[in-house]
Amino acid sequence: MLKYKDGELFCEGVALRDIASEAGTPFYLYSLARLLENFHRIRKAFSKANPLIAYSVKANSNLSILRLLAREGSGFDIVSAGELRRVLAAGGDPQKVIFAGVGKTAEELRLAIQQKILMVNLESEPEAQLLSEIARGQKAVMRASLRINPDVEAHTHEYITTGKKENKFGVSYKSAPALIARIARLPNIEFVGLHVHVGSQILDLTAHINGVKRLVSLIGVLRSEGIEIRTLNIGGGYGIAYGEREKTMNVERAAEKIIPFVRKMGCRLIMEPGRYIVASAGALVTRITYIKVGDLKQFAIVDSGMNHLIRPALYKAYHRIIPVRETRTRKRIEMDVVGPICESADFFAKDRPMPPLTQGELLAILDTGAYGYVMSSNYNTQPRPPEILVNGTAFHIINKRETYDNLLKGEQFPPYLQHGEKGIKGRI
Repeated sequence: MLKYKDGELFCEGVALRDIASEAGTPFYLYSLARLLENFHRIRKAFSKANPLIAYSVKANSNLSILRLLAREGSGFDIVSAGELRRVLAAGGDPQKVIFAGVGKTAEELRLAIQQKILMVNLESEPEAQLLSEIARGQKAVMRASLRINPDVEAHTHEYITTGKKENKFGVSYKSAPALIARIARLPNIEFVGLHVHVGSQILDLTAHINGVKRLVSLIGVLRSEGIEIRTLNIGGGYGIAYGEREKTMNVERAAEKIIPFVRKMGCRLIMEPGRYIVASAGALVTRITYIKVGDLKQFAIVDSGMNHLIRPALYKAYHRIIPVRETRTRKRIEMDVVGPICESADFFAKDRPMPPLTQGELLAILDTGAYGYVMSSNYNTQPRPPEILVNGTAFHIINKRETYDNLLKGEQFPPYLQHGEKGIKGRI
């Protein structure tokens, strides 16, 4: 999504330096063309199965991105009532919405039924019973599927694996047939399918294939017991190339391996990609505040931090970092790229070979379109940056920079701390 032209870094037809001059730094940057390219690639790869592509809203929930995908025919995978409200506000079709997540509340399930979403991905028997009760109270019938924990190794970071038996997600493959038989008998639930999601940022196709094989085997068992399965939801988790030596998941190869299983079962295919669609369409642009030379290390201290991109601190994730001003020198200096937050975990890179950098220079942290703004915080009372969408030679601010007034809004003093009160009586 980013290319150098005459020594300056561009996103599509816009120079990043021009955006920084107008919007300030730091800022999140998204390429409309790259986002659509990623979406259409995965849809085309699986087109022979006519899948419902249900974009995973948790990856990036900006309203403009949701509306853009909705207009391309995308469905949506949500994990909260808040995400459902975002999809609706963006003009998404509730009949293309699938509600996942282990901790759905009664209020959230009630809203899902009221909005007549496509289906709920159940995670446990108590949740199925609650959904039945709420649907009966609203005199409605809710379609449901069950998430299966296939206990397959995904070879990803331990915090983002979801398909091992020790994970909190789904129900065990062994207990599924008896549980599904009970769920199928519950009133006001129409049981329609199975769901699996083995993890996130998976680069090895084997894990996906093994997860699908487990579902196919389970479908055979269920049909022998008279339980019909109409949908097969294979989740998401397709990884991208964050590092120079990594390769983005080949979705064409994945489709070639997975589609025959789906056709064999005669099921409607559902997919829930998130990161694959938006990660490589985004960057976080930040300015160097200081170059600091220590006894053991050199630091590039920037005006963004772990409060804007927590992945390196949380997952030890690697993101490529490039200067906005192109440098032709081959000289490299090992340094840490760090932020202003008062935590040692506040870094974007450690011991990273970088070209000579100067104070005031702009840097682009790549592949931050997923799990960037959505995981950001106001730690250290820092406002969140704006989100900016580039379309050809134009750019638009699609989420304004937070102000300090935003951060204080909603807080209030109890009566004994109001102006005019002298203190807390009876306390030392």
